[in-house]
Amino acid sequence: MKKELLPVLTFARIDIKRLFRDKVGIFFVFVFPLIFLLVFGGLFGQDRDISFNIALINESSTEFATDFEERLRDNEIFVVDDEVAGLDDAQEQMNRGSIDAVITLPDGFGAVNPDVGYPTGTAEVLYDRGNEQAGVTLGSIMESIFAGINAELVPVEAPFDVAVEATEIEGLTTLDYIFSGLLGFTILSLGVFGPTTVFPRMKEKGILRRYNTTPIKVWQYFAGNVLSNSFVGLLAVALMFIVALLLFNVSMRGDYLSLAVITILGTVVLFGVGLAAGGWAKNEMQAAPLANLVAFPMMFLSGVFFPRFLMPDWLQTASDFLPLTPLIDGLRLIITEGRTLLELGPELAMLGGWLIVIYAIAFKVFRWE
Repeated sequence: MKKELLPVLTFARIDIKRLFRDKVGIFFVFVFPLIFLLVFGGLFGQDRDISFNIALINESSTEFATDFEERLRDNEIFVVDDEVAGLDDAQEQMNRGSIDAVITLPDGFGAVNPDVGYPTGTAEVLYDRGNEQAGVTLGSIMESIFAGINAELVPVEAPFDVAVEATEIEGLTTLDYIFSGLLGFTILSLGVFGPTTVFPRMKEKGILRRYNTTPIKVWQYFAGNVLSNSFVGLLAVALMFIVALLLFNVSMRGDYLSLAVITILGTVVLFGVGLAAGGWAKNEMQAAPLANLVAFPMMFLSGVFFPRFLMPDWLQTASDFLPLTPLIDGLRLIITEGRTLLELGPELAMLGGWLIVIYAIAFKVFRWE
């Protein structure tokens, strides 16, 4: 038994050394997925406070208007541009996109109305028609501010109110949901694009032909490559996790052992896909389009970059049977919902079924030359 396993460990060691000597391989396995993480992390990974760049034109000389202007400047929602010189300049800046809206306090704003005995007035919000959402949102915020002021000036007992209470569980960000897909993309790149590039190149150089002249068996060669790719897959996923935790504070609600197990299983399954394609192809000209034909449907239909529930029902059903889908679903359930392996029966069963089918095909179509 020891003699049978020795070639497996030897090929695993050789394959790992070859990967870390290949700059292109390192880029696509480790750097390329990190680029996607940084892009999506920059877009969705950090909480952003709502703020508006505004021009504030105060045409009123009342004390109330002065106090109200100070209140707006102290409010974190508003960033007041003090370099705007008048309404015409403000409109020009708004058309350029430099500011979101113009708030005007007209002459007499905040003057005491002798009929009611307290200050009154109407603040005007001017926004670009092309940015209507910002204008409506800003108007709602201004109405909320005036509601508080009105309640101070004219106390009214409201018959209805709203009680707001936070849940004990912190919600997920968009990146928390997307992150599982990025991990799946990392494993897909390693499992499919690696073998479909390496094996045809080794055939052209005659390396696999020389292996065939030795007592090495096909299963030993496969097992060595599977072992090395599982190790590299764990390294790649660990690197993604470290960067995501340090830079974007990604939530991890499950246990890392379950994550490691499903990562290894997913790496083995997807490597089988690449092994079948690369083992069958005679050269890189055959392997490259075959790899793209296999990888791209999974990339766009398995929930890598957007959730599958956005797709039509029939397409969701079809995507259930892609090998990448149960991997991403399993990763997402562990990371976002804290599931364990015992709770991932359907995902593990699907991956197990693909494992048998894919390696049966890989053994059948593999060619040493």
